[in-house]
Amino acid sequence: MKEVTQEKLDKYFSYTKRALAKVKIAPECKINWKEKAEDFLDMARRYYADAEHFRKKGDWVTAFAALNYAHGWLDAGARLGLFDVGHDSELFTVD
Repeated sequence: MKEVTQEKLDKYFSYTKRALAKVKIAPECKINWKEKAEDFLDMARRYYADAEHFRKKGDWVTAFAALNYAHGWLDAGARLGLFDVGHDSELFTVD
């Protein structure tokens, strides 16, 4: 698949809409920063690998979605301060 269908777009809108409605601010707690940083990086790498898999299968739409998830994990980690990205505001929303 090399184009976004209405069905695919509706599916991704639905996921995000439901996720936005479900999110609540968690109470403040102590976390293991290194463990969380490693988890975020692992998730980004896994979604990147998924994107490569879908691209090889010719499913460009799902590959594009997986790339966006991968970058979202990286961007969120940078924004939280889990990753040092050197104030790179071209690749990350840190400034």
